[in-house]
Amino acid sequence: MDEVEDKVRDVLVGVLAGRFTAEQVNLDADLVEEYGLDSLQMISFLLGIEDTFDLELDYENLELDHLRSVAQFASYVKALVPAA
Repeated sequence: MDEVEDKVRDVLVGVLAGRFTAEQVNLDADLVEEYGLDSLQMISFLLGIEDTFDLELDYENLELDHLRSVAQFASYVKALVPAA
């Protein structure tokens, strides 16, 4: 696992408020179906990503497929953060 995936997973664990540990988060599991992220949690997750990586997400071009798993979203973030 790489640093970006670790940070994305940590943000997710924070949003899930103790329901899962970082070790329990499967990188390929669906964020909504597996972890039950609702719309408010998804917003918290995205804002947490922006804070963690010091970037502004392009919500107009953000697609649902980017949010299917930690691994997919980490790939999306890597494309936005050249130093990652």
